[in-house]
Amino acid sequence: MRKAAVLLFLCCPLRAQAPTYGYQVLNTYPHDRTAFTQGLEYRAGFLYEGTGLNGQSSLRKEKLETGEVLQKAGLDAQYFGEGITVINQQIIELTWRSEIGFVYDQATFRRLRSINYPGEGWGLANDGQQIYMSDGTAQIRIWDGITLQEKRRINVHDGTKPVTYLNELEYVQGEIYANVWQTDRIVRISPADGRVLSWVDLAGLMAAADHLENGAVLNGIAYDVLGDRLFVTGKLWPKLFQIKIVPKNARGKH
Repeated sequence: MRKAAVLLFLCCPLRAQAPTYGYQVLNTYPHDRTAFTQGLEYRAGFLYEGTGLNGQSSLRKEKLETGEVLQKAGLDAQYFGEGITVINQQIIELTWRSEIGFVYDQATFRRLRSINYPGEGWGLANDGQQIYMSDGTAQIRIWDGITLQEKRRINVHDGTKPVTYLNELEYVQGEIYANVWQTDRIVRISPADGRVLSWVDLAGLMAAADHLENGAVLNGIAYDVLGDRLFVTGKLWPKLFQIKIVPKNARGKH
């Protein structure tokens, strides 16, 4: 059996894991350290953020440079807010275990309607036509951007290994970026087949001196398409960072 296993390995070697990159910090901005960040997007000069926890969940529009909350809409205490995405002048928001989401007018934050989906809601992102949804598993659901109906699913995998705990999502230059819950890593995913293209190791991004609370994990990715800027933050983090992805051995802070 041992010889057969060795022969099988030599004939059919396991596929190498996707490469890992590091980061450089280009800018640092203030962030509300009471915000339990679940969803984050950048649109037309402003950040849109969805926060969680029962009785504290909200939808917000914020000024990047100062962290000032310019608009805010709260959820009923029964709902635990999750990921958001902005598409077609509307904001779509998930809830965690209620199997219900909400659609808002982007300009006024007026709630337009609710939607239903099976299972848990975690993260959302879109490419302008399709919406990508995570649910804490290795699957990403793909919705029609207009009807909000599920079309198909992809299984996220690095080689033969499924990647679970996919959380907040962002669509960046043809790839899906996903926070992996309770880690300091972002995974970059092919939306065509779920293949992991690379990892980004953000260890050390938030200094220990900031005394983060329990549960204050990395979560929140936003991309400025026109400015080609990538922003990241975390739950209950007092800072939001603009970063640049670089080779692992070139990691540094500016």
